[in-house]
Amino acid sequence: MGTSRSQGGGRLGIPKLQSLQVTLRVTMVHLALRLNSRIPFLLLFPAMLLLLLLLFPGGLGQGPVPRVKYAAGDSHRSVNIFSKEGLQDFDELLLSEDGATLYVGARDSILALDIGKPGILGLRSMIPWEASPKKKRDCVFKKKSNETECFNFIRVLVAVNASQLYACGTFAFSPACTYIELQDFSLVPIPEDRILDGKGQSPFDPAHNHTAVFVDGMLYTGTMNNFLGNEPILMRTLGTQPVLKTDAFLRWLQPDASFVASIPSTQVVYFFFGETAKEFDFFEKLTISRVARVCKNDVGGEKLLQKKWTTFLKAQLLCAQSGQLPFNVIRHAVLMPADPPASSRVYAIFTSQWQVGETRSSAVCEFSFADIEKVFEGKYKEMNKESSRWNTYSGPVSNPRPGSCSVGPSSDKALTFVKEHFLMDEKVVGKPLLVKLDVEYTKLAVEAARDVSGKDYLVMYLGTSTGSLHKAVVDEDSDTHLVEEIQLFQEPEPIRNLLLAPAQGALFVGYSAGLLRVPRANCSVYGSCIDCVLARDPHCAWDPVERACRIFLNTSTDLTSWKQDIERGNPAWACVNGPMGRSHRPQSPPQLIKEVLAPRHSILELPCPQTSTLATYHWTHRATPIPTSSSAIYNGSLILLLREEFRGLYQCLATESGFTHPVVSYWIQSEEDPLPLDPELAGIPRERMEAPLTVGEPIPLTTPTSYWPHFLIVTVLLVLVLSGVLIGLASSPLRALQAQRKVQGCGTLPPGEKAPLSGEQPPLQPPKDTRIVNGGGVDADNNQLGTEVA
Repeated sequence: MGTSRSQGGGRLGIPKLQSLQVTLRVTMVHLALRLNSRIPFLLLFPAMLLLLLLLFPGGLGQGPVPRVKYAAGDSHRSVNIFSKEGLQDFDELLLSEDGATLYVGARDSILALDIGKPGILGLRSMIPWEASPKKKRDCVFKKKSNETECFNFIRVLVAVNASQLYACGTFAFSPACTYIELQDFSLVPIPEDRILDGKGQSPFDPAHNHTAVFVDGMLYTGTMNNFLGNEPILMRTLGTQPVLKTDAFLRWLQPDASFVASIPSTQVVYFFFGETAKEFDFFEKLTISRVARVCKNDVGGEKLLQKKWTTFLKAQLLCAQSGQLPFNVIRHAVLMPADPPASSRVYAIFTSQWQVGETRSSAVCEFSFADIEKVFEGKYKEMNKESSRWNTYSGPVSNPRPGSCSVGPSSDKALTFVKEHFLMDEKVVGKPLLVKLDVEYTKLAVEAARDVSGKDYLVMYLGTSTGSLHKAVVDEDSDTHLVEEIQLFQEPEPIRNLLLAPAQGALFVGYSAGLLRVPRANCSVYGSCIDCVLARDPHCAWDPVERACRIFLNTSTDLTSWKQDIERGNPAWACVNGPMGRSHRPQSPPQLIKEVLAPRHSILELPCPQTSTLATYHWTHRATPIPTSSSAIYNGSLILLLREEFRGLYQCLATESGFTHPVVSYWIQSEEDPLPLDPELAGIPRERMEAPLTVGEPIPLTTPTSYWPHFLIVTVLLVLVLSGVLIGLASSPLRALQAQRKVQGCGTLPPGEKAPLSGEQPPLQPPKDTRIVNGGGVDADNNQLGTEVA
């Protein structure tokens, strides 16, 4: 199974990590022995394990690290923003058929934005759609917030045809739907007589997850069907087919079902959701990710299951790495269509309900339609009514199979079977493509990309709970690397929605206060062939004619001369011209030399721009390496006291993907005795630095010492000692109570009782002040007794 390469790790190195783990184990054993030999060590082992997880959640690697990171507002990664005063919650996004208009469902409004021109987001028109005053009063009367909940949050926005949209909203906890005519799309509010009941199509509560898809003239929705939010429903409306829904009485769906996506196929519609599992015996509430399906040609039953689905089936989705706890909470799913449709893929985001620290771990898994269909053609589960347990059904199955998309009405016997055998026995197992232990992904968009050599790659855009956007690339071997990370907002907040517009070359991001347009590639920031190739972005390639990193569009034009290396990312294979283009060169010459002329004995600070998180950097002076631990290196910069022997060429070199290249090159010379440039550097462009970067008196420089490992060890030991003391204090009253019970049981008989019921004479008790040594027995104070009386 292909998984992502781990390119990040914990704060400490592996030897220090192992040493600290051994120290913790030894300390725990000593504490267990010293505190009380009767305290089982198993009580302390979970605490040790939890502390190790808290301190080293990435001991096995945090997952792939983004090569480039952009802060919010960074000019090197510009985005376009659309916002309007009074508008909030840009949740639903819909692209027009021609790709020139973006329809947005916001709170109390539906917008039409003009996106035909690159870099411009213009408001074409807007329709206000607020809940009526009466609905708002009823919402407040039902103890809902008039500031955050009693509004109309748009939850369904689909194109019915070329001239109509269909929209549904929460409508102040009273779901409503309406049709929108695109011809007169204007600021005129939607009249009351055009508002339809939206129950079963939109949730009541804006906080509840939902899904909707319009296919073949029918709307399929998954949402909550009541005000309390404990009646999930899968429903089909619109079109010429009869309205169908799940049967709430049969409990096909658990009350906490949370829908995240709906994806149509040729004959069926798949729904992806999470719910509490009832088929497992578990010590706590266990969430399970599911995929359910219904047939498009389902018309309901004639006697049984009237106006209900007769083809509803569901199965478990499993996304896990070998030997690890599963990622059991599904967050989002999208389709990558293919031809034939049976080879299509579904990509889904998962998190885990077991959280260590403040951030959940996340995974992206790939599922094939073929695997999903195979599970639905397999065995069923059934509940044993005597034991209330789910077991594999091994009895006969009628033909056509119950729940299949057969033509014609099903028999009463088949419908009776479907009512109780709606859960499939096997799991749909996904292939993990990306696992990250330090982020919580919320939304996903995918597309296919082809490089200059014709190889296909999967590109994933991942939105996080803190407002950052990751661009990931997956190759044919399922190895994944992260091209970049963009922090989109100044204040962290979740990304609400992602919509990819390939024709515009952009990704649209919906969030609480507006809409962002993010170009899917940032090729112009790479100023050389080396940077362009190291980026490993299939959308970017080096144009040797224009000498620029440009967006690569896979067209019929001959672009074989363009340079890329997505798999290895090594410029030594791509950025060398001529017959030696495939030879390995460990280091490339500098692209530019910065000449620095400064007074003798002045202090220079030579910065090294570290743009890649995957590279390692080091300094050289006249091709001689400067030790990284040298006191002259501080935060990556080189601090230099200009003397005669310190003149010459200084380079900051970066090593990445096995290739070393100079990030920056300085030619240092003094004003009193200028040093001519080395003849070997002739022909390389030069840039004169008129003044030194830093001038001042010499100051002692020392490399800051990290006390982080010592702090961790001391903190862990302190926690363990305090835990042991607390356990000892808690066990002291228990021992005193046991001693008191023994005292009460060893006293003389009550005055009213002459002999025990057994008829035996009670043993004689020694006087309270008698001391006995060198023997056995226990006195009334629970002290050890002997046989010699003193």
